[in-house]
Order: sequence, then structure tokens, then C-alpha cells
Amino acid sequence: MEILSLVFGVIGNVISVLMFLSPVGTFWRIIKHKSTEDFESLPYICTLLNAALWTYYGIIKPGAFLVATVNGFGILVEIVYVTLFLVYAAPKMRAKTGILVGLLDVGFLAAAILVTRLVLQGQVRIDATGFMCCGLNIVMYGSPLAAMRTVVTTKSVEFMPFLLSFFLFLNGGIWTLYAILTSDYFLGVGTKWSWIFTWSSTASALCHLQECQSFK
Repeated sequence: MEILSLVFGVIGNVISVLMFLSPVGTFWRIIKHKSTEDFESLPYICTLLNAALWTYYGIIKPGAFLVATVNGFGILVEIVYVTLFLVYAAPKMRAKTGILVGLLDVGFLAAAILVTRLVLQGQVRIDATGFMCCGLNIVMYGSPLAAMRTVVTTKSVEFMPFLLSFFLFLNGGIWTLYAILTSDYFLGVGTKWSWIFTWSSTASALCHLQECQSFK
């Protein structure tokens, strides 16, 4: 069972790396055009917070090093993405992104770590962090829905992060299996519902696009 869980964990790491790197094409376009256009920053802000908290969870929980390593990589990648948004976004979007980064990626993360380190101990600290990670997983996996408004108004899925949504879908599935094998209930609950959420958001965008095209 340990070997099997290690195999799924390694596969999960590979898929997670692909997930974190999937928006590279989007950000290359942003750099070339020197504009974020109608792309939303929320998915990347949420993913940064999620990766940071899961890294913390992986550090404080014994035997969860695979969770910590890949999310540590995710932190570095998402910092680059968010920084590019702050550099190339229009003033209104830059202000919105800056506020969200300050509130979520700095304020909330710092508060969560400080409270769990200073107030809680042992298994209670791990459990509290796990609960927060579950909630953030659902937010992260549902964050591509922020682009649904653009899909509806433009009648185009050009600004829907499909590669990100696709790898979020795969990532949720493989980590759910890993969680079952390792009896990590927090990882399992978070990724299971997040997997369903990602499938629903992507399917909704596709259905809306098909409906719009049928009326042309």
C-alpha cells in the first residue's frame, strides 16, 4: 500500500507541475501584448494561497512531504503569474489584483500560520490547517468560474483558462486517489469536491458556447 501511495503521489506531483505550468501560454501572450486583456487574476491569486497553505500542511504533517514539495514549486510559479498581472494589468485590474493579493495571499495566509503556530499544537494544529486547506481547495478549483462572466458577455471561451481547468480536473482526481490510499481525509474531501466543481465549471462554459453558436 505504501508503494502504491508513493506511485500515485509521484504521478500527482507530475500532474500538479503541469497544472501550475499550464497558464504559461496565457502569460506569454500577456507579455507579448503587454496587457492582461480580459483575463482574470482571481484563479492565480487563489491558487497561490492554496499552494502556500498546502505547503504548510505538508510541512507540519508527518509523511506528507509529497504534498509540501509540489506545492512549494507551485508557490514560486504562481508568484511569477501574479507579478505579471500586477505589471501588465490595466489600472483598475491592477488595483483589484493588488487588494486581493494583500488580503488573501499576505493577510489571510499570515494570520492562518500565526494562529495555528501560536495557539494550536500537535494534531489540533494539523486538523485546523487541513480544514482551511479543504475550503481553499474548493475556492481554487471553482475560481475559473470568474471567467464565466467574460464568456457570457463576449460569447467566446477565448478568456476561459481551459488548460488550467483541464489540469485542475486531472489534479483533483489523482490526489483524491492518493488521499484514499493514505487515509488523508482533508486532502480527500477537498480534492473530491473540487474535482466535481472544476468539471461543472468547464462543462458550463462549453454548453454556453454551444448554445450561443446554435443561435447564430
